[in-house]
Amino acid sequence: MTSNPEPIVQQLEHDFQNLLADVTGPEVRAQTAYTVELTLFRRLLALGAALLRLFLVTRAAVRPSEPILAADGTRLVYHDQRPTTYDSVFGKVRFWRHDYTAPGQDGRCPLDAAVSLPVRCYSDLLREWAVYGTTDEAYRESQTVLERILGVSLSLQAIETSVADAAEDVTTFYEQPVAPTTHPPGRTILVVQADGTGVPMVQPSPVAPPVRRGKGRKRTQKKEAVVTSLYTVAPYPRTPQEIVAALLPEGDRPATAARPVPVGKELHATLEGKEVALMRLAPRAGQREGAHIQQRVALTDGAEALQEQVVTPFPGHTLVLDSIHVAEYRWATANTLLGETHLPRTMWVRAYLEPLLRGETDAVIAALEDEANDPTYTATQRQVVQRTRGYYRRNRPSMHYDEYLARGWPIGTGVVEGACGHLVKDRMEQSGMRWTKTGAQAVLDLRAVRLNRQWEVYWQFHRQQQHHRQYGPFAPAPELTEAQALKRVA
Repeated sequence: MTSNPEPIVQQLEHDFQNLLADVTGPEVRAQTAYTVELTLFRRLLALGAALLRLFLVTRAAVRPSEPILAADGTRLVYHDQRPTTYDSVFGKVRFWRHDYTAPGQDGRCPLDAAVSLPVRCYSDLLREWAVYGTTDEAYRESQTVLERILGVSLSLQAIETSVADAAEDVTTFYEQPVAPTTHPPGRTILVVQADGTGVPMVQPSPVAPPVRRGKGRKRTQKKEAVVTSLYTVAPYPRTPQEIVAALLPEGDRPATAARPVPVGKELHATLEGKEVALMRLAPRAGQREGAHIQQRVALTDGAEALQEQVVTPFPGHTLVLDSIHVAEYRWATANTLLGETHLPRTMWVRAYLEPLLRGETDAVIAALEDEANDPTYTATQRQVVQRTRGYYRRNRPSMHYDEYLARGWPIGTGVVEGACGHLVKDRMEQSGMRWTKTGAQAVLDLRAVRLNRQWEVYWQFHRQQQHHRQYGPFAPAPELTEAQALKRVA
């Protein structure tokens, strides 16, 4: 039954006086700071559990005003008091609250909606801390940290379920209009980038597993995660010579102006394919539009399927081929024709790379055609030259680097390629990890929220959506974010 708050208050006052005695009494002369700090932390957790229970018991002591109605309008009558368990960051808290019911209706405890109790027994704060840990480390690591620091034990299944629940509202969150902001002066280029990287997936067990894998058959199959980035940046004019000096450094690099920093960088990754990734990105890019945006750039590598998907949702963006991939094709040709240990390779690559950056793509393609017909080359060498020539020819419309550099556009996909590493690979390809599609997408969504520095805003949104699903519309007092709450008590 509902407890009388008074005994709890008396016990709290007694416990607090004991805490004061523990840090001021004669025994402290024999204690180290470490021992006292650890003891205080453990006892403060217990004190927090008692205070939290006092809050819930105090709220539950008042019987709600009637009438109490079911969702369909049926009037519910008072039945009894029903217990519940609330697993908080302080530990388990058990209390009773008033219950109302009617024939054919589920029981309803109005206090649950009033204090926004979660669907499951785990508190929203405990779930948040558990889920936040999983965006960077394995589920088991998050489990270990919570148990070691808080003494709270969550099963791996509970953590996995919490991750799935927490990711439920990410798509809706990013479908919201972007709040109006003051645009930094000079950030006139709107940039989108896209790339793909593999995520190791759980494979269905064959009925009769082979004794040995066939030639070329890999132990782990991967599914492509399509990674996108969106940001604005100021123009940064460069010369072809400066780009070559950066890609093929010789001696001291010449001093250049500071490179502008991308503003409002937003990253996403999805296992739903290229079309879905880019169609979701388009509205986010559209919300960045305004009088301050004067130029629009879409950067990709030379994957034709990816480029085709970029063009449709971003018709106003100029498609630019990543210059690093252009250089890599030339390096592959140099290695095949000259050998990887041939010292003049760099000069040979430079002789072709600088004309490409000057916009002389047709001349480079013509030179490659001559090389492809050189009778002194082997069939393999000619094949590599033809591959490079074909790559440049197909991507020629996206290789006007002289114009791009003069306008100060970015010509490299470094932002999105970096995101393939720190958003996807650093988390999804840790030792021995295999993923289901649903589990992987949940972690990718939440990790993107974290890397986009929107965690607290998202979590507040998620809690509001969760309350609406469970209890319907509700207008609670303005909530404090975790940072605001800590600042308030500092």
